[in-house]
Amino acid sequence: MKLDPSKVIIFGTLMVLIIVFFAFYAGGLVKDSLKDGSETGKTERFAVESTEKPVSEGKSPSQPDIQVNLASKEWATHGGDYYNRRFSELDQVNLESIKDLKPEWVTSLGSSLDMKFSGEATPIVVDGVMYVASGENDVLALDLKTGEKIWEYRPDIAEKLDTVCCGWTTRGVAVADGKVFVGLLDARLVALDQETGKVLWETEVADWEEGYTITSAPLYYNGKVYTGVSGGEYGIRGRLMAYDADTGYEVWRFYTIPTPYDKHGDTWPDDENKNWLNGGAPVWNTPAVDPELGVIYFVTGNTSPDLDGSKREGDNLYANSIVALNAETGDYKWHFQQVHHDIWDLDPTNPVILFDVEIDGKMRKALGEAGKTGWVYFLDRTDGTPLIGIEEKPVPQLEEQRTSPTQPFPIGDSFVPQAVTPEDVERDLSDDFEGKIGSIFSPFWDEPITLKPSAFGGANWPPSAYSPETEYFYVIGTDGYVALTRQDEDVYEEGKQWIGSIFVPVTDAPQRGTITAMDVKTNKIAWQVKWDQNAYSGVLATAGDLIFVGHNDGRLIAFNAKDGTEVWSYKMDAGANAPAVTYEVDGEQYISILAMGNSLAGSKHGDKVYTFKLNGTWDGTPIDASEENPGKIPVTSNASTDGDTVSEETSGETASADPYAEGSSIYTANCLSCHGDMGANGHNGPNLQQSEFAENYENVVERVNNGGTTMPAFGDILSEEEIEAVAKYVNEVLTKADE
Repeated sequence: MKLDPSKVIIFGTLMVLIIVFFAFYAGGLVKDSLKDGSETGKTERFAVESTEKPVSEGKSPSQPDIQVNLASKEWATHGGDYYNRRFSELDQVNLESIKDLKPEWVTSLGSSLDMKFSGEATPIVVDGVMYVASGENDVLALDLKTGEKIWEYRPDIAEKLDTVCCGWTTRGVAVADGKVFVGLLDARLVALDQETGKVLWETEVADWEEGYTITSAPLYYNGKVYTGVSGGEYGIRGRLMAYDADTGYEVWRFYTIPTPYDKHGDTWPDDENKNWLNGGAPVWNTPAVDPELGVIYFVTGNTSPDLDGSKREGDNLYANSIVALNAETGDYKWHFQQVHHDIWDLDPTNPVILFDVEIDGKMRKALGEAGKTGWVYFLDRTDGTPLIGIEEKPVPQLEEQRTSPTQPFPIGDSFVPQAVTPEDVERDLSDDFEGKIGSIFSPFWDEPITLKPSAFGGANWPPSAYSPETEYFYVIGTDGYVALTRQDEDVYEEGKQWIGSIFVPVTDAPQRGTITAMDVKTNKIAWQVKWDQNAYSGVLATAGDLIFVGHNDGRLIAFNAKDGTEVWSYKMDAGANAPAVTYEVDGEQYISILAMGNSLAGSKHGDKVYTFKLNGTWDGTPIDASEENPGKIPVTSNASTDGDTVSEETSGETASADPYAEGSSIYTANCLSCHGDMGANGHNGPNLQQSEFAENYENVVERVNNGGTTMPAFGDILSEEEIEAVAKYVNEVLTKADE
C-alpha cells in the first residue's frame, strides 16, 4: 500500500495538536481543582491525610524485613535505632553498680576550641569502631578498646562561611553499607570509606552562599541517605532529600514550603512578593522511620522572616510541623502543625521519637516530639491524630502580625513555664524593669514585650529519649526569658540574615534548666529536676534504670530513671553538651560522650571524647588524635575576617589599615554565634547595637574577662591584648551599627 506523504504530514500534525490540546486541558483541570480546593476548603488544624495517589501506586513502601531493635551491643544510628528512642537494653551499669563507673580512655580530637564551635555530635559505634564528628565537621574513627585514632577526615570548609545562625556544629554521622555519611556546614553530603576515611563521593546539596547549611546527622535507611537543610534565618526554602547511598545521586526531594498550587499552598499568600520561595521551614534534625509502615517522620523549623508575620498571612505550612512522608518516594502522608503562623521562633527542633504503647487497653503506634513551646506533642503515627488530646484554643490577636486566631494546646503539663509573672519580674529582672510582660502566643509589634518560653526553648535540638520499661518520655528544657519588638522593615537579600524583628534574651536574666520525665499515657509530669543553668545536652536511657544527661559545667550525670534521684556524676574538662551513648566491648558495657562545650550554652570549650566502664583504669593522660594541634587554644588574633592567615610581617600593616580588624576577627571566632552578625539577632546573647552597657568600654572589658549570667569568661582563653581589641570593636563599632 502506497501512502501519500502530504496526507501523512497533515494527519501527524493533527494528532500532535489533539494530544497537546488534551494535555493542556487536563493540566488546567488539575490546576483548577487545586485552586478550588484551596479556596473552598478550610485547612484542617490537625493532621491531614493525603488524597493524592502515590507515585509508586501498587507498590507498598513497607519493609517488614527491616527490624527495629532497641540499641544494645552497638550504637548504630543517631537515635540508637530507627525510632530515635535513645534507649539501650544494656543493664550491666545499673543503680547498684554505677558507683564503680570510671573513665577507661579519653581522646583529644585536636579541633574546635574556638568559641564559635559547638560539640553536639552523637558518636556512632559499629564493628568495634567509634565514629565521631567535631564542631569543625572533622570526622574521626577511634578504636573502641583503646581510643586510638584509626583514621581522620578533616574537610576543607571556607572560613568565610557566614550563613550559620547558631555557631559551627554538626550533630554527627551515619554509618552503613561500608560507608560513613556526613553532612557538612557548607551544604555538602559526603560518603567516606568506612575502613579508611577516603572520600567515595560528594554531593552539593545546596549553595551555602544562599543561606543553606547542614547541621543534622544524616539517616541511612534501605539504600538511601536522608538529609535536610538548615538556614531558616536566611530565607531559604526548606527541604528533605533522599540520596542513593552508592552514588550520591538524588532520589527524591520534598519541599517543606509548597507552591501556591500544591496541597496546602493556600496557607501562604500568592502575591507578587512570593514569600513562599523564601519561607524557611528548615530541617534541623535527624528523621525517624517506621519500616513496617514505610513512613519517615521529621519536624520542620521556623518561618522566614522569623518574627514578622505581616507579609505571610496564613498558617504557613509546613513550617513548625511534624511531617510524615512515604520513605521510598517522598510522597506526602500527613502533617501536624505545632504553631500556626509562628512569630515567636517557637519552632520544633527536637528529633521525633516513635514508640508503641498500650493506652486504654489498645496498642497504639505512637510518636512524640518535644517543642520549643514547652509541650510534648503525642500523636498516632499512622495518621497524625492526637494520641491523648490537643485542643485548638483562641489566643490574643494583633492585626499587624496577621496572627492565627487559635493555637494547639496539648492536654497535660508543660515541662517549662509559659508565662512571665510579676513574681518572675521581682525575682529575676532588674529593679528598674518597667517593660510589658506576657505569655506564650502573646503578640508584639512596636512596644517591647518579655515572654516565656524564649526562642531558645522549651526543648531545643538536644534529643529526648523514651524508655519502654518506665513508659516515660525524657526531655531536657530551658526556662528562659526573651524580649521581642518590631524593627524597621527588612528586605530579603539572598544569603543574608532575614529575621524581620528583634529577639534577644533579657540582659542578666537567669536561664534555668529542667530534666523531665513525661508519662506518655497522660502527658503529665512524672518527675522533674530543676537546674540553675539551662539543660543543653540530650538524654540517654538504659535498661539499668538510668538516664544520663550532660551539664554545662562539664559533668556527666546519671539519674534514677524512675524517680529522678541523682545517683552518679563525673566532671570532665569542658561542657557536656552532646548526648551520651552506650555499647558493649568484650562483654563489658561502655558509655561515651563528646565533651567540647557549646557556644550557645556559654560552656567551657574542649576537644575530648570521654569513655567510661565499670572499674575503668584511665591514667589521666588523654590520647592525642591530632597530627597538627595537640589540644592547645588556637591563636585567633592573626586570623583575618575572610579566614586567610595574616603573616607576622604584614599583621602590623593590616592593623594600621583597619584598626578594628583584629577585634572583628576575634568577635567572629568567639562571639558571633551568640550575639549575631554585627551584634544583632544572635541566639542567647544581648543585642549589642542597642546595649547601653556596651557603650562603656570598661564594662565590655570586664564582661569579656569575667563573663556574665549566660556568657562564659574569656580571661583564660584570650590574651589581654585580644580582650582589649574585641572590646574596642564592640564599643566603637557594634554599638553604633544601627545609627
